[in-house]
Amino acid sequence: MHPGDAPRTLVGPDRFRPVTDAIASARGLTKVYGAGETQVRALDGVDVDLARGEFTAIMGPSGSGKSTLMHCMAGLDSPTAGSIEVDGVEISRMSQRQLTKLRRTRIGFVFQAYNLVPTLTARENITLPLDIARRPVDRERFETIVRTLELTDRLHHRPTELSGGQQQRVACARALIAAPSVVFADEPTGNLDSTAAAEVLGFLRSSVEELGQSVVMVTHEPMAAAYAHRVLYLADGRLEAELRDPDAGSILDALGTLGSAREQRREGAAVPAAR
Repeated sequence: MHPGDAPRTLVGPDRFRPVTDAIASARGLTKVYGAGETQVRALDGVDVDLARGEFTAIMGPSGSGKSTLMHCMAGLDSPTAGSIEVDGVEISRMSQRQLTKLRRTRIGFVFQAYNLVPTLTARENITLPLDIARRPVDRERFETIVRTLELTDRLHHRPTELSGGQQQRVACARALIAAPSVVFADEPTGNLDSTAAAEVLGFLRSSVEELGQSVVMVTHEPMAAAYAHRVLYLADGRLEAELRDPDAGSILDALGTLGSAREQRREGAAVPAAR
């Protein structure tokens, strides 16, 4: 934290700052896998609002439900109960055909594994969502994104001719080319070295500040989450806390605080009640 900065305060769900313009929202979001003794409640009645024009990071320990939350919010997985809205449209009751159309036109994705088509050039991979949707390419937007991501001299290369960082930048460009309502990024820097990771994260942040994009990212890396405007913490399928305007140090402190509180709850639950 720099001198004069406002303190980063970790707050619980009852003190979350209201989101006045949500790009995506969920109410009572529940996701259950399996049945009987093998049943797992990945999400347990989550209420959340993700702000338009903001970079939101979702963190939590392994098995906390963070990826499940993102997949449900993005229409990649169906909730067991609850409702989800993306840009004012309820998606939780959409058919698979309707969801497919929505994902092509209004939701962008960036995955850890890049998911580029190996037989296509970088240019063709970037414009693929528009080609599938049979929509024209906005040349000005294309040139702005490609220039910002420093891909101008790589457009005719196929994925095998690109570094990991370049491939992920192509994936970012593909996610943004259709001007989606929101971009969901699942561990987007998990396969990158620190330099390439910083480039990708810097672009995601600048896409929010310069292009007005809304970005939601799942990550377990404090350095990655520090690029966000807001960090949400999940544990055991529930929202535990949020941190605004974070830096890596405040994120590490928050993880320590939440981890200690979680251990204390578990130890308390393991102690039989006094008679």
